[in-house]
Amino acid sequence: MSALDDLPPLRDVIRRHGLSAQKSLGQNFLLDLNLTGRIARASGPLEGVTVVEVGPGPGGLTRALLALGTGRVIAIERDRRCMDALAEVAAHYPGRLEVIEGDALKVDVRPLLGEGEARVVANLPYNIATVLLVGWLSTDPWPPWFSSLTLMFQKEVAERIVAAPGSKAYGRLAVLAGWRTTARIAFDVAPSAFVPPPKVTSSVVHLVPRAAPLPCALSSLEKVTEAAFGQRRKMLRQSLKSLGVDTAALLAGAGVEETARAEEIDVAGFVALANTFAALKAARPAPATA
Repeated sequence: MSALDDLPPLRDVIRRHGLSAQKSLGQNFLLDLNLTGRIARASGPLEGVTVVEVGPGPGGLTRALLALGTGRVIAIERDRRCMDALAEVAAHYPGRLEVIEGDALKVDVRPLLGEGEARVVANLPYNIATVLLVGWLSTDPWPPWFSSLTLMFQKEVAERIVAAPGSKAYGRLAVLAGWRTTARIAFDVAPSAFVPPPKVTSSVVHLVPRAAPLPCALSSLEKVTEAAFGQRRKMLRQSLKSLGVDTAALLAGAGVEETARAEEIDVAGFVALANTFAALKAARPAPATA
């Protein structure tokens, strides 16, 4: 039995069900229940909260969330092989674990949430982690359905999420995360914590939605950051030409120097560029019709 609950140790569960992490699914199983407990606690007090978990695998983090008092866990798992192991966890915590077999990129959990606070806590499959995060950060309307995101990434990705202007890691992902959330790295996780061990260190990132981000259309911000960081070594007066508006007017309207480069512009600067870009587009005369 484990120190966390009176269910069998995860190694025994994996052996008994013949489970092995599949690279094609981006899987790396976390077997240290002390560590899964630390991840769960990083999201804050759990009493009465509904947690959405993506990629529970054999259920290590799931068990930690439930043992620490989470009201309900909605776990989305694509790997059918893990269903029996998760069913054992569900039986141990009657009525508190709902397992959805499906692709997290396609499952909409919002109709399942009901009333009260909902969070996302997950050791994300590495091959879809960034795509999932961008999807959550792009949620409309905002504030979103979740009160926080506590997520495991490869450390290099985690550093891109929390990067500040002027750093090599600063890019489109940092602007999107910084615009809509406050994000920080909670702690790092060594490769030895996983089975099989990945080749890189991982990090747990905690993101809290901003109640009132700077007003801006997401589509405009995406276009501006894509153009700016697509040629990040060039000055903005050159890299933003692909937007199809008067670049000098765009930069002047946003209060940004023509000689600046993308990595020097903070979130507020990109919001100003996005809003000016939208205004310039709206002001363009409509094409003539025959």
